[in-house]
Amino acid sequence: MCSGRVDLEFILRAFSNGQDGVFIGGCKLDECNYVTHGNYDALANTYLAKRILAHIGLDPGRLRTEFMSGADGNLLADYTDDFSKQVKKLGPLGKTEGMDGKQVKFRLDAARKLIPYLRLVERERLRVPVKTKQAYTQFFESEEIHRLFDAIFGDRLAISQIMMLLGETPLPTSEIAQQLGLNPSAVSRHMMASSRHGLVRYDTASKCYTLA
Repeated sequence: MCSGRVDLEFILRAFSNGQDGVFIGGCKLDECNYVTHGNYDALANTYLAKRILAHIGLDPGRLRTEFMSGADGNLLADYTDDFSKQVKKLGPLGKTEGMDGKQVKFRLDAARKLIPYLRLVERERLRVPVKTKQAYTQFFESEEIHRLFDAIFGDRLAISQIMMLLGETPLPTSEIAQQLGLNPSAVSRHMMASSRHGLVRYDTASKCYTLA
């Protein structure tokens, strides 16, 4: 299978299912067997997934992508051995990051709900015009892209997490803020926007927000 077929959903789902690390192996860049050069898509997805992991409080070092030829069996063994040692040093998913399993899954599942949105953003605002490793590195590691990603992903992630909480039970603003570690004013802003879009409603009797 082409490494470009390894979607963001696959990566986050693996972590959500409890995997401590994810390794992706692809053919060498600029040596793709297909005209699509899907290994560059794998490289872009790796950068995006690492930003997502960092944003939700997980170590990006739990994900690695390496490119090699079919004849590089020894190299593959070296890469996977080194990655296994790295993941073992990090320990179980969430432990180093100070989260329990329930918190980890909650954050990952909230992020997974945003993947369709991220695909659209990637096409419009996170597309690298030139397929070279240098161009991808400069683009995805630039401070401008980091700021752009945090801006477009941060609010959406908070709303996704709020929707998941409200799917379990109606909650007041203060409780939502406490559970998610958000500023109450930020929660109120998200609730007002979500209310305008018909996603939530405020129940005056219970003084709680609930899904519409």
